[in-house]
Amino acid sequence: MHRRSAMTALAGMTALASVLTGCGVIGGQSADLQIYSARHYDLEGAFGQFTEETGITVEFISGDDAELLERLKAEGDDTPADVFMTVDAGNLWNGARQDELAPISSTVLDEAVPDDLRDAEGRWYGLALRARTVTYNPGSVDPSEFDAVETYAGLADPKWKGRLCMRDATSAYTQSLVAGLIDLHGRERALEIVEGWVANDVAIMSNDILLLEAIDAGTCDVGINNHYYLARTLEENPDLDVDLYWASQEGAGTHVNISGAGVVKGSDNPEDAQRLIEWLATDGQNAFVDANHEFPVNPAVQPEPVIAAFGDFTRMPLNAEAYGSLNAEAVDLLAEAGYR
Repeated sequence: MHRRSAMTALAGMTALASVLTGCGVIGGQSADLQIYSARHYDLEGAFGQFTEETGITVEFISGDDAELLERLKAEGDDTPADVFMTVDAGNLWNGARQDELAPISSTVLDEAVPDDLRDAEGRWYGLALRARTVTYNPGSVDPSEFDAVETYAGLADPKWKGRLCMRDATSAYTQSLVAGLIDLHGRERALEIVEGWVANDVAIMSNDILLLEAIDAGTCDVGINNHYYLARTLEENPDLDVDLYWASQEGAGTHVNISGAGVVKGSDNPEDAQRLIEWLATDGQNAFVDANHEFPVNPAVQPEPVIAAFGDFTRMPLNAEAYGSLNAEAVDLLAEAGYR
């Protein structure tokens, strides 16, 4: 079925139509590429630049990652989508596991994206890197208080009782961090760590911005944040009383995650879809990551100045399969520990 006929057929499918939370067309009314995107950060700028440089027009449809994946499965070979773009390595792994992403061969991507930030079979590639690390109030915390080997585990120490703020258990950030701890330490030790956070009367926040505001206000001394939320907040308020500490630099490294993309298996324009992903990982890296203060996955591309000022850090190797396959176990572990 042609791309536009598929779109027409889907118009009456109300369950799937509810996925749509917004769309945009870059470069004209009839786009060459359709992107199903769970990433909501500044797509217009990067995609607009891609269109200017290549002449390939892009339409993006935004939604929740799980809903968009279900939409792909329902559409099958008749999907209008060419690229699936999502946040969290576990979601990329899951899209490949469910056979919705086509393996591609690309020397450009193999050279631009480190091994652990891409699928071994070429079904997805990381495009933006975010670090989930410790933030703290320098007026009440000396960085020497942190365990440089196991920083995340160290926050279970009773000395942090009543001093912690963290994200809620429903957050994908929390779940992937705990899945990473299970992968690194095993379930028993990961449970001890999370139970230690709970025993320290951790204050649960519904988003990272509130968490940073709480640290700035002295409501808590220490939190765990995605680095780019701190960069955004510092841009708006340079006097924010919050500093960043790169976790576990003498141990396994700082926990990281990615947003990335793959070519949809049912795409009727896989060549241009691959070209877009290659561009986002090379010439378009800065356009894709800078506005949201994310780190480039491409080691040849420099980060923008605000996050560059945070300094270099060693990251924990990313295990997308662990983030995906251990997600349910991480959710169960959080519940067992009484983490809400």
